[in-house]
Amino acid sequence: MTKVLYLLNHAGKAGTERYLQSLVEKLNTRKIKAHFAYNEEGLLVQNLENLGVETFKIKMNNPFDIAAVIKLAILCKKLDIDIIHTQYLRENYIALLSRIINPRVRVIWTNHFILPNNAALKITNRILTRLQAGIIAVCNRGKEMMIQNGNDGRKIRVIFNGVDPGFWGKPEKSTIREEFNISSDTFILLCGSRFAYDKGHEFLVNSIRELKKITNKKFVLILANDGPLLEARKQQVKYMELENEIIFAGFRKDIKNLYTGADLYVNSSWHEALSMAIIEVLAAGVPVIATNMGGNSDIINDRTNCGMLVEYNDAKGMAKAIKKVMEDDNLKKELALNALKAVNNVFNLEKNVKETYNVYKECLE
Repeated sequence: MTKVLYLLNHAGKAGTERYLQSLVEKLNTRKIKAHFAYNEEGLLVQNLENLGVETFKIKMNNPFDIAAVIKLAILCKKLDIDIIHTQYLRENYIALLSRIINPRVRVIWTNHFILPNNAALKITNRILTRLQAGIIAVCNRGKEMMIQNGNDGRKIRVIFNGVDPGFWGKPEKSTIREEFNISSDTFILLCGSRFAYDKGHEFLVNSIRELKKITNKKFVLILANDGPLLEARKQQVKYMELENEIIFAGFRKDIKNLYTGADLYVNSSWHEALSMAIIEVLAAGVPVIATNMGGNSDIINDRTNCGMLVEYNDAKGMAKAIKKVMEDDNLKKELALNALKAVNNVFNLEKNVKETYNVYKECLE
């Protein structure tokens, strides 16, 4: 039995948390005993505890928090942990430094960001990467950026995020038309991103204003989530008089209900690694229009042909792409069919779990 401690600063409800929970659920059948340590409590803690995972709280103030390093090392010795699997730089540094006290443990880092590091961090990366057993990049652009940031490219493996097509692709009657009183002839757009600075909701609302100018087809955009910029976007919608075109649905636990009721999913992020939401909605047979940022081009390209890419902050370009899919039923059907194929062949959870398990085996060997 291999014991893995999953380490995450904020145990919330975004894509990284869904990635981690999926690994825990699936690796249980491969003789992996999961434990979880976190700093900021959130939905993931409850979800993992419901799965029988023992959880621990460790305060992690910064990447060089010595108290956190000591507590983590003691915890791993007590639990006889073989591998610490980290998700972000803060936790990864703390885990690597804990190896000075507990050298037996191996540290694997899944990087979910594509952001350049400053000069100081690049130097630190070059030093600490020697202590790293393995690194997982969720997209090709992520690997390139990690190498530029000073990490050892020989230790980096690209493993695409994956979802369960059997769950997301299982037919389900959606209730969102009834819930929001949307007529049967209205085209439903959906975005489930959290209202945060990197998700581009301001750009998306601007795009809806442009779309309204160029189409006579009835449509509505459902924005389903919460976040610090929610109120700002509500004010923007009110100012632009788009209350009839945009619905704020709040945070939803029934996200599959929204996916299956949508005609088209829209991703407007200025920064994206490999979006779990995009893969989930593709598995539900819904095509996607996304910004040409980060790992989105690994998902949507000429090979998969499951959606369209647009440039970030080009509101007119986004509006034209939406209009094209919205007004061409044959195109929409073709993209939807290819969406299912892309998930089955490339972004499949079983494939992700198998490749991650192999990383675990190799780092222990």
